[in-house]
Amino acid sequence: MKSKIAAKNMDIGYEKKVIIKNATFEVNNNDIFIIMGASGCGKSTMLKVLTGLMPPLKGNFYIDDIDYIKADEQTKLEIMKKVGVLYQSGGLFSSMTLAENVALPLQKYSSYSKKAIDDLVSLKLALVGLDGYNDYYPSQISGGMKKRAGLARALALDPEIVYFDEPSAGLDPLSSARLDNLMQDINQNLKTTLVVVTHELSSIFAIGTNSIFLDAKTKTVKARGNPAQILKNPPNEDVYNFLTRGKYDEKRAE
Repeated sequence: MKSKIAAKNMDIGYEKKVIIKNATFEVNNNDIFIIMGASGCGKSTMLKVLTGLMPPLKGNFYIDDIDYIKADEQTKLEIMKKVGVLYQSGGLFSSMTLAENVALPLQKYSSYSKKAIDDLVSLKLALVGLDGYNDYYPSQISGGMKKRAGLARALALDPEIVYFDEPSAGLDPLSSARLDNLMQDINQNLKTTLVVVTHELSSIFAIGTNSIFLDAKTKTVKARGNPAQILKNPPNEDVYNFLTRGKYDEKRAE
């Protein structure tokens, strides 16, 4: 299976502070790829690198076999047009309606007419269960609805890849499960590759088809593969403890 994203020997961090070293992994086409690990392990920093917000300290990553680090600015822009991002808070502009938020990337990066943009905006909002909420402002809707509106905007340009930064943060269990179901629908029906930063076990096991575990102690990628398979054959106690919320230690104490 051809990889959609490939990281090769990447060090990530800030200036001389290395958070993760020598990271090598592949995200396959149509994966729901989980980036997981305890707080402080480098999940959000890895996401910043993969979305082009900051370069790695060393190494390379590829999108559709194109070396993003070595690409010129125009090529980088074209690559990022294939990418959508759902930020942890939803990232909506509070002074704009939901329709205006979703329309923004279409107005900036497409040549569609106003009528076509309006139709696409309604379609994207309906896709995430917000049909009829076009004229609402972010302050008028719930946290779960804000996440779904942010997802509608991330999907505006029909991206091949969508990145999610802690999508379940701040949501109640029902809203979180609904968002997980929506993500699976998008992955399966639109054939979109999803890359998800999360530490929520319910989401990891419910939607993850592939993953990496970032280990803060060794500053390395400690495990790769389907989360359920990693749980069956964990590389060490830290990974097992993370995936069971410490039940490993409890069993040992019995």
